[in-house]
Amino acid sequence: MAGQSRKWMILVATIWIQAFTGTNFDFSTYSSDLKSVLGISQVQLNYLAVASDLGKVFGWSSGLALLYFPLWTVLFAAAIMGFVGYGVQWLVITNIISLPYILVFLCCLLAGLSICWFNTVCFVLCIRNFPANRSLALSLTVSFNGVSAALYTLAYNAINPISTQLYLLLNALIPLIVSFAALIPILRQPPLEPLSPDGVRRDSLMFLLLNILAVLNGVYLLLFGSKTSDATSARLLFGGSILLLILPLCLPGLVYARNWYLHNVHSSFRLEGSGFILVDVDELEIHKGMVTREASFDGYQLLNDDGARTAITPDQKSFIEDDNGSCCNKLIMGNQLGMLGEEHPLTLLLRRLDFWLYYIAYFCGGTIGLVYSNNLGQIAQSLGQSSETTTLVTLYSSFSFFGRLLSATPDYIRAKFYFARTGWLTIALLPTTIALFLLASSGSLSALQAGTALIGLSSGFIFAAAVSITSELFGPNSVGVNHNILITNIPIGSLVYGFLAALVYESHSMAGSNTESVICMGRDCYHLTFLWWGCLSVIGLASSVVLFLRTRRAYQRFEQDRITSSMLYS
Repeated sequence: MAGQSRKWMILVATIWIQAFTGTNFDFSTYSSDLKSVLGISQVQLNYLAVASDLGKVFGWSSGLALLYFPLWTVLFAAAIMGFVGYGVQWLVITNIISLPYILVFLCCLLAGLSICWFNTVCFVLCIRNFPANRSLALSLTVSFNGVSAALYTLAYNAINPISTQLYLLLNALIPLIVSFAALIPILRQPPLEPLSPDGVRRDSLMFLLLNILAVLNGVYLLLFGSKTSDATSARLLFGGSILLLILPLCLPGLVYARNWYLHNVHSSFRLEGSGFILVDVDELEIHKGMVTREASFDGYQLLNDDGARTAITPDQKSFIEDDNGSCCNKLIMGNQLGMLGEEHPLTLLLRRLDFWLYYIAYFCGGTIGLVYSNNLGQIAQSLGQSSETTTLVTLYSSFSFFGRLLSATPDYIRAKFYFARTGWLTIALLPTTIALFLLASSGSLSALQAGTALIGLSSGFIFAAAVSITSELFGPNSVGVNHNILITNIPIGSLVYGFLAALVYESHSMAGSNTESVICMGRDCYHLTFLWWGCLSVIGLASSVVLFLRTRRAYQRFEQDRITSSMLYS
């Protein structure tokens, strides 16, 4: 019982870590001040945003460190990197010290790398302690990474809502403090124990309750995250957000108290047929789906001795040959995945068309959303809405959180409605395309708020769903390497999209007063950028549609085999 309780403490600890380490999402709140202090151009400011994203290229180093050092040392190494990276930037922006541009660039790179190391620690903790429900644990904890900007805005309003430099100081200190708070649960990890049927029910209930609390967190931050008020009210609002993060600690005690009551008190009355079940039996399908996935992979040949492991089924091959080599049919039907979960080493991955379709969809979807958030401060400033910057950042953060939570929807509704996860990816890309053309057509505050919310929702879903999609398409054992290859599109996209936006911005700008930096005002500053980004997002949407058409049969076959396996082993 104590071991089961400790694993939920670890889950709560990973939620805390994720909630306070998405520090790259508040870049736009202080970017204008940083640009002014350094006296740099918009292009140079873009390079600083790229440096933060470039840390993802070196994310593999955290996995290497885990091979030689305990988990807690990797956690504190990440905290120290963030403390140095953001702390030095705070010293620069407050004019305490002066550094050349290249050193500030390296500090941004170090800060971005710290986020990757934090993420790796959280992924490992979820996988080790929730092997049967790792997708649910990962989607829940990763979701909280999206609320970081909203939480930091509440802290900013509670302490000093005048100086945006405070964001950098908070970015440096809070992750370090949270690392100390999470240390005890991490050091007291329980041994892995197989789940009993009662344990499956208990875990299903816990994840349901935790997701409900997560929704409450998101609604609270959306309503109050950027509310300007007096210092006392701001501190109460921040205290409320911390209380909501602490509240999950009570859930394990409530569930185990109920379990003790049912076994020691309720059972003594021997009331036949009156057992009260909090979780319906159908909800256990979530657990069965997770467990039988690996069994389906192992037993796939037994269930499909007609050669389902081949890349193209005989029917597909005949279809291609009878169609006289139509380019469209070759694109969709040629060299399809024979099954989900087949391991793809690096050489095979790079030769797989599905990977490049997936890469383009991510590059022209989620990455655009991330670059948009990096430019949100300048976008608001150019439209004369500088006072709304923190509100917009909170809006993006909150809807990114909701998008991340929604990424778990396929796992929860699969028993009632099954749809390929690549199809969900296509649906998730639509809001970004709509938002970008909306922003290009109108410069009003309402359009800016609606566009920001849609882009946050879309990119949040993509970021959280990407790990599961990579695992399903290219193998769970290779997901660490393959996903790091996939997210190389983020620094590339940050550089390309940000550079494009900076060039358009500076072509319509004027020199700022008493500084070498330039300022652009008016819709023209980002109008062409929104059009270009919108057209690129259409390419990403088209790529995701082709990916869905190429993989839907593999998903359908997998679901059929999962149901068959479930019937065989139930």
